[in-house]
Parts: sequence; C-alpha cells; structure tokens
Amino acid sequence: MIQKFIRSRTLFGVLAAALSMPAIAGPEDQPGAGAMVADALIARPLGVVFTAVGAATFVVSLPFTALGGGMTQAADKLVVGPAKETFVRCLGCAAGRYSDPNKVSQ
Repeated sequence: MIQKFIRSRTLFGVLAAALSMPAIAGPEDQPGAGAMVADALIARPLGVVFTAVGAATFVVSLPFTALGGGMTQAADKLVVGPAKETFVRCLGCAAGRYSDPNKVSQ
C-alpha cells in the first residue's frame, strides 16, 4: 500500500518536472544546460513511452476509427504528435519548436 503511494508520488514528480521544462529555458528561448539535461533524461524517454502506447492504442482502435472515418486524425494525435515531440523537437526546446532535419548548422 505504501509502496504504491510512493511510486505514484514519484511518477507525479517526474511528470511535473517534464512538463515544467519550458520554464527552465534560458533568455531568448535558447535552452540552457539544465533544460537539455532534463529533456534528455526525462522528457525524451517519456516521449518514447507515449509514442509506443499511442501506436498500440491506434492499432487496437483502428477498426473502429476506420469505420468512423477518423483514421488521419487518430494517427496524428496518437502517433505522429508524440513521435514528433520525441524525435524532431530540438533538445531542451519548448514543445512545438522543431529543428529542420534538412538544414545544416554551421
């Protein structure tokens, strides 16, 4: 009973830290070292988990979404969105700020 309480509090703390990462960003929206470390150690692994859970949910709900005609919306919300936040967003940046994989930095 106490172990479940401690685990739930720990999970809540990790999620709160991951969600507060944009507040750690430095001046002019340039991520600082703390934001990059938190992103690499907390947010990216959680993003992989959310992407996998979203993909599994999408596959399970696929027959129903296909009948309803909402496959594109379901794929965007359950798979593409979490994958984009996990793999394309620049390290330490706020949500929605993506790096261009075709742009070569100097």
